[in-house]
Amino acid sequence: MATPVILQEADFRRELKDSPRSGYLFFGDEDYLKSYAVRLARETLCPDPTFAAFNEMRIDALDFEPQKLMDALMPLPMMADKKLIVLSGLNFTAMKKSDLDELCAILETLNDYDYNLLLLVVASDGIDPGYLPKSPSETLKRLADYLAPVQFDHPTDRKLAEWVGKHFAHNGVSASPSFCASMLEFCGHSMFALANEVDKLSFYALSHEKTEATDADMRKVCTPAVEYDAFAFANALMDSNRELALAILADYKFRRMDPIAVLGNILRVFCDMEQIYALQKSGLPVPAIASAMKMKEYPVKLYLRSLNNSSPERLRRAIEACAAADTALKLSPQGYTALEVLVCSI
Repeated sequence: MATPVILQEADFRRELKDSPRSGYLFFGDEDYLKSYAVRLARETLCPDPTFAAFNEMRIDALDFEPQKLMDALMPLPMMADKKLIVLSGLNFTAMKKSDLDELCAILETLNDYDYNLLLLVVASDGIDPGYLPKSPSETLKRLADYLAPVQFDHPTDRKLAEWVGKHFAHNGVSASPSFCASMLEFCGHSMFALANEVDKLSFYALSHEKTEATDADMRKVCTPAVEYDAFAFANALMDSNRELALAILADYKFRRMDPIAVLGNILRVFCDMEQIYALQKSGLPVPAIASAMKMKEYPVKLYLRSLNNSSPERLRRAIEACAAADTALKLSPQGYTALEVLVCSI
């Protein structure tokens, strides 16, 4: 399979306006932007609400069967050139090969029903993308044979702060660039959470006859964020900080993150650590390591700092424990119990 061309959000918007393809795969870290892109597609293809019920079809992973997708593809659009089909919720990190084969067999027929626009929307932890752009995963390459892959990355802090400012302005409230940046620190970087907090703060300000967002009001009405990533969890394990590791697990469980996806992300961090350690031992400086790993220098420095506070032997044990937990999760539905055992075993 050839290496697929990965589109960005701007590419999708441009194609949607001019001449959309028959299918796209939405993947990447920012689920909010995927939802927004789906909304744009709906507004473009189904502008008349009278026929929207016929020209927009949604299929969720909870009740997905390949035949349901086939049944959705076949009918012609009503009073429109195309109809929209949104398939969401599939977790390719836990999908059996036979199930992927069945899905691909349906996707192979897309061009026979070119009056459809199919959006396969995958959550941030629902697929292993590999190391893009040069080394995509086999699953991503397989799906890219039938769907144009569109990657939705987290915006940079600067772009996210600008977006927050525009959201405030849309609500009729002004917010300085410095305030918008401080809101990221207080409310976190989730665009879903930020959208809710901006609306909450806007309505509070307007109800009190204010037209500017202030730090005092933010701390009064907004919810502070607790954000953990896979590195934070892996670092807690390397430091033998079981209390923090279990707290992070509790946060993951509260957010209903798939335990198999959680474990996959942690194992990837440990494997990256192992590669970074080997590159450092070979004498490479941080910039060269970052280039070889296709990472930015800052996370490489964080990984090296964690390694300096631990040992290669402990890292090896962590990888072995993760492999054992992965086997336990796939053999029986243990859920977060397997991850809690992992925390206590390292």
